[in-house]
Amino acid sequence: MDTFAEYILGEEDLASKMEIIYYLSKKNKIFFDKSVVFKTEIARMFLNYANIEVDKNLVLTATLLCNVKKVDNAQDLESIHTYAKKGADYLATLGFNKRFCKMCEEVNRYSNSNPRERESDILELVDQFGGMLLDRPERIGFKPDEALVLLEHRNLKDEYNRYLETFIQFVNFMENIQVSELVNMTALKRLVKIHNETENLIDFIKEVIYNYEPKVDKLIEKQKNELSKELFEEYSDPNRPLFSVETAKKIMINLGEKKEEA
Repeated sequence: MDTFAEYILGEEDLASKMEIIYYLSKKNKIFFDKSVVFKTEIARMFLNYANIEVDKNLVLTATLLCNVKKVDNAQDLESIHTYAKKGADYLATLGFNKRFCKMCEEVNRYSNSNPRERESDILELVDQFGGMLLDRPERIGFKPDEALVLLEHRNLKDEYNRYLETFIQFVNFMENIQVSELVNMTALKRLVKIHNETENLIDFIKEVIYNYEPKVDKLIEKQKNELSKELFEEYSDPNRPLFSVETAKKIMINLGEKKEEA
């Protein structure tokens, strides 16, 4: 008989993964709420934007499960420091291998697990940045540019995350994507709005998967094509310098094609 780990990893449809974990959360009382879906959508868009050699299915599954033992109480410092390790131990009982559990444990750095898995750096960025965009009882959510400043200069000030620069480029790229509803707003702001206005978890999953994702993916592809055309025209200019620093910068920032750091 397949383990839960084999079952969920074998299901590559993201909506189906979320449905499976939703029922697991009801049965085993693990942490699974709208914030998890919200962060997973950010992870999905980041992976589609960046050329990172990781298993997307593995990363998205880990994003959905790395907070299973999280306690929704910002004042409980002991739980904040231990939930990732407890979550990893719990995932091991569901049949996940040591590397997957280690990835999830490293969503934060409280267990001092080293060396870090490359996928863990993605989980860390998405978890921290996504969390800052959402309202909490003690504060309102930050704007994306404010969250980036805090992520880089406070949360990760003394830490090395191999994908930080690529993630910053991704957020800046997404801030140029305008989603048309009653009023135009950026893609990330629209995602936050859907999160805040949709009370039911299942309704939020449906709204993200079936309405938000198709629309935003088309807009992202359109933006990439326009930038590619702009870069091609610049490259075709016979008067342009042979080695254009500005062109290279645009490629890295706008198309997410910066080579992965070791």
